[in-house]
Amino acid sequence: MFFGDTKNFKKAKKEILAAKSIAVFSHINPDGDTIGSMLALGAALKSLGKKISMLNADMIPKVYQTLPGAKLIRKNLKNRNIDLAIAVDCGKDSLLGNNLADFKKAEKSIAIDHHKIRNQFAQISLVDTKAAAAGEIIYFILNDLNINFTKDISENILTSIIVETNSFRLPSTKSKTFAICAELLKTGVNFTKISETVYWSKSKQAMLLWSLCAKRMNFLKNDKIVWSIVRKRDFKKFKAFDEDVDPFPSEMLSIKKVQIAIFFREKDNNQLRVSLRSKGKANVALLASYFGGGGHFDIAGFYIYNSDQSIKKVIREAKRIIK
Repeated sequence: MFFGDTKNFKKAKKEILAAKSIAVFSHINPDGDTIGSMLALGAALKSLGKKISMLNADMIPKVYQTLPGAKLIRKNLKNRNIDLAIAVDCGKDSLLGNNLADFKKAEKSIAIDHHKIRNQFAQISLVDTKAAAAGEIIYFILNDLNINFTKDISENILTSIIVETNSFRLPSTKSKTFAICAELLKTGVNFTKISETVYWSKSKQAMLLWSLCAKRMNFLKNDKIVWSIVRKRDFKKFKAFDEDVDPFPSEMLSIKKVQIAIFFREKDNNQLRVSLRSKGKANVALLASYFGGGGHFDIAGFYIYNSDQSIKKVIREAKRIIK
């Protein structure tokens, strides 16, 4: 069941059915939720006879490049006109990156999202903050459109849910989450394969970087906070990629007593990408929003200037949240 604005749900359905050309946008630094949701929606709308474009401004992580339809993802529209633009899993328009201008060119726009802290940037906001993943919302949209759930569509939605719930370990996982997955599994999709691809298949580079991350861990506030950092030189040394370190914040959070995990990764242009994870009552979405970022109660992130002072400021604010 969709728990957002039902009026907007009906408006979104009307615009989708009326549009002939539709572009589906996913957020920069893509994860399994935004990619899986976009691919599922794109395939479903294509089955309705729509002309579909699927866009992401960044490189798709290797782990998601084998998903059904992933080869159809493009970086931009190349000046093509579209009737309808749909953003999936984007809490604010800046997450569209270099594709923001193309999104704004569309005659109509829809934002499909489940973030509590977000900015309104589309004409129609299809938001369900109770959804464990954007893929859950996609499921209800496709169900209402009487879409035939193929194995490919089901695999993409399942990927979205598995990734966003951290393999069903986060509090956002509810009974409806399992009910949706149960229906999708009836299509014959290989659930074990998806889980193994996302969580149980790590590269050598990832493990070598993890050893550095673990060695650099700092524990604060009686082990309630842990933070670590991976530098650009580390990526270069091991010929690693961003996706190799994506699981690190969750691994850090799994340590006993830890309530907030903070992972810094050094990026270009003197920036640090900060990934936050929490359990218990610590709301890292508030911490992220303080620094201009966003996310969920227990998963969030943002960018800061690369300096010791910036790192200290993040840690100081994390201590306040623990209090």
